[in-house]
Amino acid sequence: DVVETQEHYKSRWRSIWIMHLTMFLSSVGFSIVVMSVWPYLQKIDPTADASFLGWIIASYSIGQMVASPLFGLWSNYRPRREPLVVSTVISVAANCLYAYVHVPHSHNKYYMLIARALVGFGAGNVAVVRSYIAGATSLAERTSAMANTSACQAVGFILGPVFQTCFTLIGEEGVTWKLIQLQLNMYTAPVLFGALLGVINIILIFVIFREHRVDDMGRQCTSVNFEEEEAGGLDQDAERGIDQVAVVSVNFLFFVILFVFAVFETIATPLTMDMYSWTRKEAVLYNGIILGVVGIESVIVFMVVKTLSKKTGERALLHGGLMVVLIGFFILLPWGKKLPNIQWQEIKNNSIPRTMFSEMLMPFWSLEMMQLSSNHTTEPTGCPVSQSWCLNTPKIYLAQYISSDVLIGLGYPVCNVMSYTLYSKILGPKPQGVYMGWLTASGSGARILGPVFVSQIYTHLGPRWAFSLICGIVVLSLLVLEIVYKRLIAFSIRYGRMQE
Repeated sequence: DVVETQEHYKSRWRSIWIMHLTMFLSSVGFSIVVMSVWPYLQKIDPTADASFLGWIIASYSIGQMVASPLFGLWSNYRPRREPLVVSTVISVAANCLYAYVHVPHSHNKYYMLIARALVGFGAGNVAVVRSYIAGATSLAERTSAMANTSACQAVGFILGPVFQTCFTLIGEEGVTWKLIQLQLNMYTAPVLFGALLGVINIILIFVIFREHRVDDMGRQCTSVNFEEEEAGGLDQDAERGIDQVAVVSVNFLFFVILFVFAVFETIATPLTMDMYSWTRKEAVLYNGIILGVVGIESVIVFMVVKTLSKKTGERALLHGGLMVVLIGFFILLPWGKKLPNIQWQEIKNNSIPRTMFSEMLMPFWSLEMMQLSSNHTTEPTGCPVSQSWCLNTPKIYLAQYISSDVLIGLGYPVCNVMSYTLYSKILGPKPQGVYMGWLTASGSGARILGPVFVSQIYTHLGPRWAFSLICGIVVLSLLVLEIVYKRLIAFSIRYGRMQE
C-alpha cells in the first residue's frame, strides 16, 4: 500500500478546489446573461423573434451535450489539463464574440446563436471536472467532494443574475472604445467579466492544478491513464466488470431529475401569471425571489447531505429525494373549485396574435415578453381564454405553489448529488471521462426537452395533465430505482475489495 503523504494530500485537494471553481464559472457563464439576452437580441437584430430566442437559450445545452463526451474521451487518454484549458479558452473566446455581435451589419442574431452555442461547448468540461474528482477521491471522500461540486454549480447559477443586475448600472449605452469597436454596456459587460474569470481560471489550472489519483480506499496511485494503470498491475476487470445495467439506470434517473427540474423552472412564470393574474414584471420579480430562496435552500441541502449520506447511504437518499420531488409535483395538481381569473382583454383587442403556440421551443417567459412589445397601454392579466382549460380547471392556490417550490428545492439537490456520486462509485477505477460525458449529455438533453414538453402539454391541456404526467414520470423512475437498487453499489464492494 502506498501511504499518501501530507504534501500529496494538500496538492490533491487544491486541485479539487480548482475543479470546483471551474464548475462555478461554467454555471456563471450560462446564467449571467439569461435576463439580458432578449433585450440585447432585440437591440442588435430587430428581425429576431421569440422563437429564435428559444433557439439561443437551447443552444447552450446543445453545445454542452455535444462537447461533454468529446472532452470526456480526451481526458481519458491525455492529461486533464489539456481539455480543461482548451474548453475554457473556447468559453473565453465565445464570450468575447458575444460582446461583438453588434458589429456586423446583418445576421447579428446568428452570431449570437453561435456565441452561446460555443459557450455551451466550452461548458462540456463539466464531464472532465467530475471524472477528475471521481478519480482523485476515495469512496469515503466522494460524496462530500461531489456535494461541494454541485454546491459551487448552484452558487454560480444564483450569482450569475446578481452579477447581471450589478452591471445594469452601466446602462444600455455605456462606454464605447472606438479603436477596437468595443461597447461596454449592461449587455456586454457581464460576458466580458465572464471572459476575465475564464482567463483567471486558466492561470490557476497552470499554476495550481496537478494530476492526482487515489483508489477507492484512498491509496495513492502514480498514474493517470488507464493503459498505464493496467501496466502497473490494476485488475483487468476494471475494464470488463462495470455493471452496464446500473450505468444505464443512473443515466435514466439523472435525465428524469434534470427533466423535471427544467419543467419546474420553465413553468414558474406562465403558471403564476395565469393563476394569480400577475403582470410580467410581478411574475419575474416574485419568481426571482422565490427561485433565489430555493437556490439558497439547495446550497444548504448540498452541505447537509454530506453528513447525512454517511448514515443512510446514497441509494436511500436518492430514493427519498425522488419521493420528495414526487410530493412536490403532486401538490401542484389543481384540487379546489375556484377558477382562475380569465383574461378577456385579448379577445377584445385583436392586436395580440394567437397561433396556439405552434413553435414551442421557446421558454414561456420569452413569449410573454414578445407580447409586451405590442402597443398596449395596459398589460392584460389572468388566464388567457385561448387556453381552453382556463374555463374549467380549478385554480392552483399560492400556498400550493410555494409548498411545491420548497419541496422541489429540497428533493432536487439531493437527487442531483446522489446520482453523480453513485455513478462515479459504480464505474470504479476506470477513467470516467467518457461515462461522465454521457451523464452530462443526458442532463443537457433533459434541459432541452423539458421546456418543450411542458410548453406543449401545459398550453393545450393545462396544469392537471402537465403535472400528472410529471408525477407519472417520477413514479416510473422510482420503479426503475427499486428494480436496480441492489446493483447500485461501488465497484470495489461489488468485487469484494471493500465492505459496504
